[in-house]
Amino acid sequence: MTISRTDKMIAEKDGPIGWITFNNPQRRNAVSMAMWEALGDIVRDYDEDDAVRVIVLKGAGDTAFVSGADISEFEEKRSSPATTKAYNEASGKATDELMLAGKPTIAMIRGFCIGGGVSVALSCDMRIAAEGAKFGVPAARLGLGYAAKGVRKLIDVVGPAFAKEIFFTARQFTAHEAAAMGLINRLVPDAQLEAYVRDYAHTIAANAPLTVASIKTIVGELAKDESARDLARCQQVVDRCFASADYIEGRTAFMAKRKPVFKGR
Repeated sequence: MTISRTDKMIAEKDGPIGWITFNNPQRRNAVSMAMWEALGDIVRDYDEDDAVRVIVLKGAGDTAFVSGADISEFEEKRSSPATTKAYNEASGKATDELMLAGKPTIAMIRGFCIGGGVSVALSCDMRIAAEGAKFGVPAARLGLGYAAKGVRKLIDVVGPAFAKEIFFTARQFTAHEAAAMGLINRLVPDAQLEAYVRDYAHTIAANAPLTVASIKTIVGELAKDESARDLARCQQVVDRCFASADYIEGRTAFMAKRKPVFKGR
């Protein structure tokens, strides 16, 4: 299927799962400007497709999820205030698309998850990692600044103390350390990662899409400062669930002791 403007981003729909693969294994799946732009294109397509119920992101090969930004582009894309601003806007737009997607998103992490890879993973709803995964944000080794929005995402997941440790040390953390911080949701043996993620995605996809989407909306609103929360929107998505055919299907299936078949309406 052709969604991406670059062959370094692969989009594959497999039943209810929309797969996104960072396909730059020669550079440990480092992300170029074109890849950031393509990521947003793919997410939008999946978000508009009712057949896709869960979005899973992964890296090509066994070495890395995403090892960060493609440093080979820095002289051209990030060497002046103007080009740095354009690059940051592109990457920020892509991760915003991911965060705001109406579908649940899962980062399937194998190998290196560094810098921009951590940003991508934090933009997903869930992070499931193999035991051999490594995590780090080497900004302090490169002398670059990290915008408050990106720092906020890390704080929201691991808290202030661990966020400081990750940035201050700029070192790589093991998957077990990441799990202890709360940076990842699940830690599984390397050989079982894809099967585990696929099974988890199908478990989510079998549930009522409107209920799942409502929880994503409500959690997102409650994570905002109190003055910025749209509680009316929260109530709207709850009301939509109760007014849906899926609510009737859920009740009927429960009484009949059968598996419900949800349509998302």
